[in-house]
Amino acid sequence: MTTTMRLLLNLDVSDLAAAEAFYVAAFGLRPARRLGDGVLELDGAQVPIYLLRKPAGSAGANGSVRDYARHWTPLHVDVVVDDLDAALARALAAGAIQEGAIREAAWGRIVQLADPFGHGWCLLQFLGRGYDEIAG
Repeated sequence: MTTTMRLLLNLDVSDLAAAEAFYVAAFGLRPARRLGDGVLELDGAQVPIYLLRKPAGSAGANGSVRDYARHWTPLHVDVVVDDLDAALARALAAGAIQEGAIREAAWGRIVQLADPFGHGWCLLQFLGRGYDEIAG
């Protein structure tokens, strides 16, 4: 019996209402369910996204303290878009911060962003055959 792995994306945010406004405006997500007063499920991506209200200064993983300033993490989220320029304009208008210029590669275009809660995001626009352009 094979089991398909399911992914859920959980994002800690300090202000649930502000996070809802940002993700709806920046990425076109839709509010789905509220799970109590501290969790909002967003629809519109292939993976459910949950915004988890966690106050700044509260305990995080391994005893660390939550800090919503921009931070580096080895995990970030890529959002695949049809029109990078339009998607970037929408994200910036919603409050994202562009981190560097749009870069072009054999597979497409990419730009790095930070959301208002310190999380890293990339917008990707595949061109041609996308990653198949560089697959061996």
